Amino acid sequence: MKRWCVFLALLLLAVAMPLTAQNSPPASAAASATQPSHAAAASANAAQSPIGTINIAEYEKHVSVKTLPNGLTVVLWRRPEAPVFSFFTMVDAGSAQDPLHETGLAHMMEHMAFKGTPDIGTTDYAAEKVALEKVEQTYAAYETERIRQMHAVPDSAKDSGEQDKARLAELKKAWDDARDAADKYVIKNQFAKTVEEHGGTGLNAFTDYDETAYLYSLPANQIELWAALESDRMTHPVMREFYKERSVVMEERRLRTDSNPTGRLLEQFLGTAFMANPYHRPTIGYRSDLESFSATDAEEFFHRYYVPSNMVIGLVGDLDADQVFPVIERYFGQIPSRPKPLELTTTEPAQNSVREVTLRDPSQPFYLEGYHRPSYRAPDDVVYDAISDILSNGRTSRLYRSLVRDKQIAAAAAGISSFPGSKYAHIFTFYAVPLPGHSNGEMQKAFAEEIQKLKTQDVTDDELRMFKTRTEADLIRGLASNEGLAEELAIYQTRYGDWRELFRYLDRVDKVTKADIRRVANEVFQDTNRTIGVIQTQAPGQSSAVPGKGGEQ
Repeated sequence: MKRWCVFLALLLLAVAMPLTAQNSPPASAAASATQPSHAAAASANAAQSPIGTINIAEYEKHVSVKTLPNGLTVVLWRRPEAPVFSFFTMVDAGSAQDPLHETGLAHMMEHMAFKGTPDIGTTDYAAEKVALEKVEQTYAAYETERIRQMHAVPDSAKDSGEQDKARLAELKKAWDDARDAADKYVIKNQFAKTVEEHGGTGLNAFTDYDETAYLYSLPANQIELWAALESDRMTHPVMREFYKERSVVMEERRLRTDSNPTGRLLEQFLGTAFMANPYHRPTIGYRSDLESFSATDAEEFFHRYYVPSNMVIGLVGDLDADQVFPVIERYFGQIPSRPKPLELTTTEPAQNSVREVTLRDPSQPFYLEGYHRPSYRAPDDVVYDAISDILSNGRTSRLYRSLVRDKQIAAAAAGISSFPGSKYAHIFTFYAVPLPGHSNGEMQKAFAEEIQKLKTQDVTDDELRMFKTRTEADLIRGLASNEGLAEELAIYQTRYGDWRELFRYLDRVDKVTKADIRRVANEVFQDTNRTIGVIQTQAPGQSSAVPGKGGEQ
């Protein structure tokens, strides 16, 4: 299971996914928590070790795992070289868990986690709590009337229409006044300032389709402060400034999707590729949902998914498990125990025909095509990673050499094994950015030629060997960073129930054969399993309507 977050950056940095609520400041020497001795050892191992020689038993000496009685799992990797630590809290709920008519709620909850708790971010929580309850009461009244008027049968009487407008304006003013009253108690950014004042850096979070995550680094002697802060916001979040933050998210949507051709294409592409699977809904949310869900809805989402049995924490740094685990149990053990939410998702029906989305816009052309494939749990998951690596990894990759270097028809081209997530069945996605004077049709033809080669010809010995060597080297290099290792530990513990799968992945890599690659390519890369998305350049002011043509018009 490889994570392909870089793919989203390669899409011209057009759509910021995973969506982040905080901007990471530059890491200081202490904050980066990079261990020179580990990095040097990693480089030596990468250069000398053949695939599959990593000794898990050696790493097990540094790792301790504890599951609290309430279900929270903590994976701690002791690394005493520098007096710092990093953490990564993974909540096994992303935008795929957004309720119907409440898309964007998982991302909204991420934003609210930085607003503080009853003890942080307020001058008087007792009074603020009453004021926030008033906000919800007035919003419910306003939203009920707004929806009623949206669906009301038009009345020919002019007076009735004016009365409706006046009534809605009155309710909105009551809601605005309630918000203003609640805002008087807010101490802005107190959570972030508390972290930073105690040496914290890299304060960040993100939401994607599969999970929501929270992370930063601190000096090792601040472990109890960390436990107090994180357990508090994972137990008692306060929905302060919720509607102000909702407006911020709506602006994000306007910037990243509505005003961005690539963002609009991706949203339409996923909505077309998936009919039932929750990946068809955007992580940022649909505009109408962002305009309507409430702080009460967010609290219900939190209490359903932010439960100890649905969270894993990765900790890496100068931490002694015998000293740290009692601290963690004292603070995080107070979170009420609740069952892990059931995974209720609709299975995507088989695709039986080509689907296509065409976005006509006065912008640079862009080409996408995707093929349905199983989730990361499929036995062939590593084979898809091999195909992606051989096609796309570096300047010696097939797509770079063919489309970028030799034919010189594309500025960039790649094939990505997992998009937009991997937890559920998803799509293997190809993309290309045509150079001036070249068309999307040329991209489609070039991809077809490369796919046909995969189907009919074995990859070379060198290509297969380099995939395996690069994969091991990438894994070992990743061990040098506290932040990156904490993330990987939390992800693999969540997805497989055992952090050791991070290393066992190499065993599966080593078993990939040329025949596996040909077999999977023939099974998945079929026309009837394909969805195409293109941006077709159109002169400004030109009509986009093309009779008989599918897609966005």
